[in-house]
Amino acid sequence: MFETLTSKNFLTKWQQGSLHVLDVRRPAEYKEGHIPQAQNLPLEDLPQLFTQLAKEEHYYLICRSGRRSEQAAQFLSERGYHVTNVAGGMNAWTGKQTS
Repeated sequence: MFETLTSKNFLTKWQQGSLHVLDVRRPAEYKEGHIPQAQNLPLEDLPQLFTQLAKEEHYYLICRSGRRSEQAAQFLSERGYHVTNVAGGMNAWTGKQTS
C-alpha cells in the first residue's frame, strides 16, 4: 500500500525540507525540466535498479501526469519500500524546475 499526494500538497512538503524525490520519466523528459535534486530513475529501469534504493528512506515518486509514478509506487510498495505517489505529476507542478 502506498500514499498519494496532490501536487499542491507535495509542493508544501517539498518547501518544508529535503525529500527523496524519484522522477520516473524517461531521461529526455527529465532533462526538459525536473524538481531540483530529484533523482531520475525511469520506470522501465526500475525492475533492474530498485535494489539500489534504501528501504529505510521515504521516496516521493513523480512523472508527467501521475500514471507512471503510480505504477512505480505499486511496484516499490509491494517490495517493502515506503513511497508516496505525486498525483498530477509535473503537469501540475508549480514549484521550481531545473533542466
